[in-house]
Amino acid sequence: MPMSGAAMRRREFIQLLGGGVAGWMATHSSAISQQVVKIPRVGVLVSASPPHPFADALRQGLRLLGYEEGRNITLDIQYTDGRSDRASELAVELARSRVEVIVAHFTPAVRAAMAATKTIPIVMAPAGAPLQSGFIKSLSEPGGNATGLSAMDAEIGGKRIQLLRELIPNLTCVGVLATTPTTDPYSRPFVADIESAAGNAGLRVESVSIGGPSEFNEAFSVMAKAGAQAVIVQGFFEPHTKSLLALAAKNRLAYMSTGRTAVTQGGLVSISANYPLLYGRAAFYVDKIINGANPTNLPVEQPSKFEVVVNNKTARVLGLTISPTLLAQIDEIIE
Repeated sequence: MPMSGAAMRRREFIQLLGGGVAGWMATHSSAISQQVVKIPRVGVLVSASPPHPFADALRQGLRLLGYEEGRNITLDIQYTDGRSDRASELAVELARSRVEVIVAHFTPAVRAAMAATKTIPIVMAPAGAPLQSGFIKSLSEPGGNATGLSAMDAEIGGKRIQLLRELIPNLTCVGVLATTPTTDPYSRPFVADIESAAGNAGLRVESVSIGGPSEFNEAFSVMAKAGAQAVIVQGFFEPHTKSLLALAAKNRLAYMSTGRTAVTQGGLVSISANYPLLYGRAAFYVDKIINGANPTNLPVEQPSKFEVVVNNKTARVLGLTISPTLLAQIDEIIE
């Protein structure tokens, strides 16, 4: 049956409309596709060698906030192997790749990231002494492109000295093994805080600043000759823990580290923030920045509690006894 004129006009209009929509979709499908697949890309700079617990803790923190790699976030994780020069190279690469955020693990990575960019937001995850290192203007108002977490690692010299005095009642001299400021400027506030605390407690300090592992033997010899009974080791040297523990044992020096790893391997004691907790908390800052927050106005968080870990076997080898008072302060005893 032939179509009426009105029916034919309706049919032509529908075809024209359909063709127009199809044409519009063809023209704009690329832009739509790009909008759909574009997800935040986050650069992660880890001041260590893989595997390291930082990456897993960060991923877990992001999952708790609803992020899933490949679906609504991309992580570009780079490891510096503990080398400052490598940190600088990788930070520049991440900045050039125009990531939305750079998450920088520990002070060397933070310093490298801040040298590489003044515009890309940086999450300190954590930094040892961000205020003293000049990374931020204040904890409440960072004032630049970096915010995040402080481990307060360079601000607890008093706690370290107090802990060593309780472990070693006849303590008179403490050694400090640190990097030269050229190797890692963080060593300045780290050493200064310990020296101030020791001076207030009436103790002598033998601080030795070195450029790298080739100077370990000489450093321990200097501390031993000065009569040091314990050594506080900057976290920068953690990759060399095995060698350092051997030298500490050889020179009868009680070994204090800035993290529990060395204690599990035979060091005497560590005091530090809960690093896994800080690692995961970095995800909070990533989320805020991705959603438009300005790091300038995001306050820096500090740990409210510090964990003490003691190796009881090492204490016995050194002839030390853990008093009931000290026992109450210890979070973990390794037998």
